[in-house]
Amino acid sequence: MFQRLVFEHSAALFTIAAFITAASIYGAIGWRAIRMKRSQIEHFAHLPFASEKPVARHAHETTHTPA
Repeated sequence: MFQRLVFEHSAALFTIAAFITAASIYGAIGWRAIRMKRSQIEHFAHLPFASEKPVARHAHETTHTPA
């Protein structure tokens, strides 16, 4: 019976430690996002579309000439 009580206390301790770890990671990410400069926000907002002309994925798309 006492072994089971010790396990329950250690399980609660690990649960609290995991919650504190996760909360601190999310808090740090949130803090960095809040403090981000406007230029960085604009840069990250357009990251997938960094260039206006999309780059060809296959070699045959760039060398293909219509007959």
